[in-house]
Amino acid sequence: MKVLVTGGAGYIGSITVEQLIQAGDEVVVLDNLYQGHRAAVHPAAAFVQGDLADRGAIDALMAAHRPEAIIHFASYTLVGESMQKPFLYLGDNIRNGLNLLESAAAHGVGKFILSSTANLFDDPERMPIDENERIVPGSPYGESKNILERILYWLDRTMGLRYACLRYFNASGASAERGEDHTPEAHLIPLVLQVALGQRADIAIFGDDYPTPDGSCVRDYVHVLDLAQAHILALRALDQGSRTYNLGNGQGFSVKEVIQVAREVTGRPIPARVVARRPGDPAVLVASSDKIRRELGWSPQYSDLRSIIESAWRWHLSHPQGYAGQASE
Repeated sequence: MKVLVTGGAGYIGSITVEQLIQAGDEVVVLDNLYQGHRAAVHPAAAFVQGDLADRGAIDALMAAHRPEAIIHFASYTLVGESMQKPFLYLGDNIRNGLNLLESAAAHGVGKFILSSTANLFDDPERMPIDENERIVPGSPYGESKNILERILYWLDRTMGLRYACLRYFNASGASAERGEDHTPEAHLIPLVLQVALGQRADIAIFGDDYPTPDGSCVRDYVHVLDLAQAHILALRALDQGSRTYNLGNGQGFSVKEVIQVAREVTGRPIPARVVARRPGDPAVLVASSDKIRRELGWSPQYSDLRSIIESAWRWHLSHPQGYAGQASE
């Protein structure tokens, strides 16, 4: 299948591109390189540098490459930033998504995968969180994904567009060649590993008085290779209809557990300090992925925290400056 991957130079996007190519698909990557890295794009993928704000550029790409399906990662994704810049997230994320969808409809693309988010569940009534949980977005970022999910629902009903919304929890880990390199970095595991590399003095624990076994927040970490496989499985299943899935391991690990396992994996001390809670941080967020396991046979291959951190550590050791200085392919 010929697949357009927007944001295919980013963390999850580039590893999904890698896995699609290994599965025999033909891939076109569209990325503006705002957060992505040209060096992260698989050499077998066609690369187009462009912006989803430019409808003409999208139409030109569609006409030139004629994709059969789209996987849409490209987005502003920082929850905290979205609270400071709501128009950027509620504006650009939605407008750019509409530009892509309108162009897809005009060029006969009938399959669409949306990279959605666990930030739809700011106040869950049940744990673990399944697809029937009420939607309470936790930020303008989460709301932008919620609106795109609703747009896809109506495009299926009115135009027959087949879609999958994949709501993932904490993406983590690395493949052999591609890993996590954000500026600024906001995710716990790479931040912890930066301390191990001597690039940061310590790691902050935002509160240790939560109602959890060790007092620190508990999150569901899912390996990026397992996420990539979920995208591929969902893509193959779209002929049988649209669908929505929550993606996680189904088990939670605390901040303190992550730090301790990272110490064991790296053999380095990794100093930590407790600071005040961050406003809005829930004590526990864990996904139920029973639906995708049951319907598509998805089974995470890296379900334990140690294997996730080991894969990330291997990549960070071989790429201590991320993709900086790595030649583009």
